[in-house]
Amino acid sequence: MSRPYDSIDAEQLQQDADEYLLSYGTSYHREIITSTDGIYVETHTGHRMMDFTSGQMSCLIGHGNPEVVQVIYEHAQHLDHLFSGMISPPVINLAKRLTSVTPDGLDKAFFLSTGGESNEAAIRLAKFYTGKFEIVGLAASWHGMTGVSLGAQYHAGRAGYGPLMPGNLVLPSPNAYRSIFRHADGTYDWKTELDYGFDLLDKQSCGSLAAVILEPILSSGGMLELPPGYLKAMKEHCVKRGMLLIIDEAQTGLGRAGDMFAFTHHAEDKSVVPDILTLSKTLGNGLPLSAVVTSNSIAQHAKENGFLFYTTHINDPLPAAVGAKVLEIVIRDDLVSRSQQLGVKLQAGLRKLQSRYGCIGDVRGRGLMAGVEIVADRKTKVGAPEVGNAVARKMTEMGLWAQLATIESFGGVFRIAPPLTVTEQQLDKALAIMEEALRTTPGTQPLYSSEDNYRGTPCYDTK
Repeated sequence: MSRPYDSIDAEQLQQDADEYLLSYGTSYHREIITSTDGIYVETHTGHRMMDFTSGQMSCLIGHGNPEVVQVIYEHAQHLDHLFSGMISPPVINLAKRLTSVTPDGLDKAFFLSTGGESNEAAIRLAKFYTGKFEIVGLAASWHGMTGVSLGAQYHAGRAGYGPLMPGNLVLPSPNAYRSIFRHADGTYDWKTELDYGFDLLDKQSCGSLAAVILEPILSSGGMLELPPGYLKAMKEHCVKRGMLLIIDEAQTGLGRAGDMFAFTHHAEDKSVVPDILTLSKTLGNGLPLSAVVTSNSIAQHAKENGFLFYTTHINDPLPAAVGAKVLEIVIRDDLVSRSQQLGVKLQAGLRKLQSRYGCIGDVRGRGLMAGVEIVADRKTKVGAPEVGNAVARKMTEMGLWAQLATIESFGGVFRIAPPLTVTEQQLDKALAIMEEALRTTPGTQPLYSSEDNYRGTPCYDTK
C-alpha cells in the first residue's frame, strides 16, 4: 500500500522549508519525516526510528492506531466541526467517560485544542472564581505559550518579549537531585524549601493570591517528580491563603506515569484533589485536544456568573470522539497497569546503565516516563550537554529517537516516553541501543574495568 510521501524531492523540500517556514524556536531534524506507524517514525531516506518521545509526548497508544484512524475517518465524513454553541454525542460521551475516572470533586469538563489553551482557561477560571489575580508557578514549569499560561511558566520563553501578565509569582522547583535544601544527613528537605518559598510569596504578594499551577512530574524542566507528601503540603498552603490548586497533567495523564492521573500516585497525597485539572497531549493521541475539569461548585459559579472562554474549536466533535476512543482503549486494555509494569523494567534498565557509565548522574521518573540526566562529574553535578548531544546523535543513527533537553540549567536530560503499547522486546532493543551509544561515544565515562574490555558483558544485546 502506497503512502502519501513515498516519493519526494527532499532537496527541494529542504530549500522550500528554509524559504517559507517561519522559525518557532527549535532546530529541525536534519531529515524530513515522511511516515509514522505504531512506535516508528520514518525519514525520506527510509531510516526508521523507534519513537521514544511519542511525537511531542502525545501519541499515548501509538501512531496510526487503527481504532483511532477509523474514528477520525467516520467523524471527518459525518461530524467534524460545529458552531461553538452546539453540542454533539462525542463531546457528551467524552465528558461522561472522563469524569467517571477522575476522583470526586472533578465533575464537569469542557474541551479545547492545546495544553496551553487549557491552562489559559484554567487560570482564567481560577481568577474568575476567586476574584483574585496572582498566579504561582514552579521555577522549572512549562504550561504553554499563550499569554496567561506563559506568565505562569518559568522554564523558558519569558525573556525578550516585554511585560508578561501582572501578578505572576514563582516557587522553587522540587529537584531532589540538585536542590540546596538538605537535612543534616544530606537527604532532600523539600518541606523546608516549600515553606521558605511560600514565606517569600507572602512577602511579595499584594494580597490577591488566586491559584498555584503545577505538573506532577515537571517534564520539560528535567523530569522532576514531586516528592511524596508534596501535593498535600501544597494544598494546605493553598487552603490557608484561599487559593485554588490547578494540576496540569498534559504529559502525565491517562496512564503515562503508571497511574490514570499522576497526582494520585503517592499514598501521602491520596486526599488531594485539585480544584481544576487540565489534560492535553495524551488525551488526543497526537490530535489537538485538551480538557479542563473542575468541581460542581466552581462550575456552578462559572455558569451563574457568566464565565467566558468561547473559542472556535471548543467542544469540537471529531477530536472529542478520538479522546473518548483513547480513554476507552486505555481502560479496556488496562494500559495503566501495563505502563506501571513496563516502567519498572525501564527504570531498572536505565539504572543498570547508570551503574556502568559515570556520565549518567541521575535516573528518575515513573511508568513509561523517564528522565536520564547527563553530567560531566557526579560529584559537582555539572552538566555535559555536548556528551548528551553526541549520545543522542548516535542513538538516532541506530534507530532510537529520544529527546535531549539541553537548556544549561538542567545540564541535559533525556526525556523518554514511548507509547503505552510498546512491547517488552522493543523496550529491550531501545535499552540496547542506548547502551551501544554510550559505549561508543567519547566522554561517557565507562565504569567497567579496562581488562574486561566489554567482552561479552553488555547489559543488553543489540541484536
